[in-house]
Amino acid sequence: MDKNTIIGFILIAGVLFGFSYYSRPSQEEIQQMQRQDSLELVAKQQAEAEMKAKEAAAIAQKAEAAQDSTSLFFKNRQGKDQNIVLQNNLVKITLGTRGGMVKEALLKDYKNQQGGPVCLLNEKDASMNFVLEGKSENLNSRDFFFTPVAATDSSVTMRLENQDGGVLDLEYKLHSDSYMLDLKIASSGLGKYFSPSMKTINLSWYDKAMQQEKGFDFENQYSTLTYKIKDEGTDYLNASEDKTEDVKERLDWIAFKNQFFSCVFIAHQDFTDATLSSTPQPKNSGYLKEYNAEMKTFFDPSGSKTTDLQLYFGPNNYHILSTTNDLSLSDKDLEMQDLVYLGWPLFKWINRFFIIYLFDWLNGLGLSMGIVLLLLTIIIKVLVYPTTRKSYIASAKMRVLKPKIDALNEKYPDPNDALKKQQEMMQLYSQYGANPMGGCLPMLIQMPFWIALFNFVPNAIELRGESFLWANDLSAYDDLIRWDTHIWLIGDHISIFCLLFCATNIINTWISTKQQQSAMAGEQAQQMKMMQYMMYFMPVFFFFMFNNYSSGLNYYYFLSSLTSILIMWYLKKTTDEKKLLEKMEAKYEANKKNPKKASGFAARLEEMQKKQQAILEEQKRRQGQK
Repeated sequence: MDKNTIIGFILIAGVLFGFSYYSRPSQEEIQQMQRQDSLELVAKQQAEAEMKAKEAAAIAQKAEAAQDSTSLFFKNRQGKDQNIVLQNNLVKITLGTRGGMVKEALLKDYKNQQGGPVCLLNEKDASMNFVLEGKSENLNSRDFFFTPVAATDSSVTMRLENQDGGVLDLEYKLHSDSYMLDLKIASSGLGKYFSPSMKTINLSWYDKAMQQEKGFDFENQYSTLTYKIKDEGTDYLNASEDKTEDVKERLDWIAFKNQFFSCVFIAHQDFTDATLSSTPQPKNSGYLKEYNAEMKTFFDPSGSKTTDLQLYFGPNNYHILSTTNDLSLSDKDLEMQDLVYLGWPLFKWINRFFIIYLFDWLNGLGLSMGIVLLLLTIIIKVLVYPTTRKSYIASAKMRVLKPKIDALNEKYPDPNDALKKQQEMMQLYSQYGANPMGGCLPMLIQMPFWIALFNFVPNAIELRGESFLWANDLSAYDDLIRWDTHIWLIGDHISIFCLLFCATNIINTWISTKQQQSAMAGEQAQQMKMMQYMMYFMPVFFFFMFNNYSSGLNYYYFLSSLTSILIMWYLKKTTDEKKLLEKMEAKYEANKKNPKKASGFAARLEEMQKKQQAILEEQKRRQGQK
């Protein structure tokens, strides 16, 4: 080490030592920091002591209550939690003697991703309890151990009995061949423990909804906290937001809904003062939403009338949900079939009164779901074929008239003559029996069916677990092509049915734009070229949008696009445009001899063009006077 290096190290050490000395806190600052640390330590210790004191007081209060012979149901404050099982051939429901409420619900006919029964509720992730506001104490159901009475495979009474002979019963009955569980809360000899004005029971329900399907994003989109407003329709909390809502209306039921399954709490004397919350859970957590509901319903401490409740643990099957009215404890129209979302009113009615019945009929033939969707597509295409043909013929008429339209464009090259050109063009269309808008209305008639099936297929539980070709579950995305790394916009897989849908959509777009371009001239043709690029962009957008959607939906859209291509090919082969022009020429000659006055849209357009022409001529006259 040379002399200069040694001097350099000494200088660096000196600078560091000097900076440390200069920047060190003063004695007063050190004392202030020590005092601050001491205050924080004392505050922390005090908070911990207060917390321990509260916990000890709570434990002591419960122990005191358990020993206090004057406390209501004091004998039931200690015990051992036991499971009481109610089951039929569809569902297995477990009740706990601690709290007396449902702690687990398993569906026997449906399998989860691991091959076991679907679990809608479990003790670890869900809780259900009630609170009664007494004169001297509030009674929380989870603080008591109920005694099971008259237990069978399908019914049981969970009972609390006090020293004076007062009784609080939770009467459960599971219907045979059903997912519906009745719950009646009855009391006897308890009136003196409650204020005469106390007419409600407070209910609390919590569940961390588990992911049941393969595709998190798609299932999460259709999992919502849904509720039915009395004498009105259903509403729900936003599926993608952390949402809490105080509902002022009276409610018939509240549902913790997954894509294909729901837990529904039904109040036949209405829920009131409901506070509902839904919190989305992170992907790969195994959960979809954290649901919570706090509400009140009727309760009669005197025991003259029971509190009538029902619980539904089952599939979101339209027909099964529709039959819940037959099991209702009141005359309420529960309308639980609305848990199967079928779209906005127009699309809902198409699904409800046409698509569902057609689907059920095809499904009843014993065919695979892939063939059912194929036949469904063909039948719908056959039904809308007249409008498709009408749309094609309207486009064909515009194509054969293109030379005459080109001649008009050459006759009026000046932009100032645009109105005259439009007037002669509309007259030409009218005389030849063509309508430039004729291809739009038939296509609009088909759109509701396309959108209706967009809502129906993802909610059809019949597709769940059904395989077809390379897709092992038509209710989830097909992932024959997959990888381990998540790629932005694509994810960890490519859906082959989605690729096929987008590819046929591009071909269909190419055919449609080619036909439209061949019927247009001048500025319209130039504008169409710009629109064409936008139309080609849509299938690319669809790929990123639908790659995570169910393979059944992508398969249906692929079939729909493919059949549209085949229909266009058939119409092109069977339509003789030369003969079509001859018919139009004959109509033109007939209209020349018997001219008709324009009507409807053409008449309004003609009148508007005349007014615009008059305005332009007036402007030219004024400019000439200047």
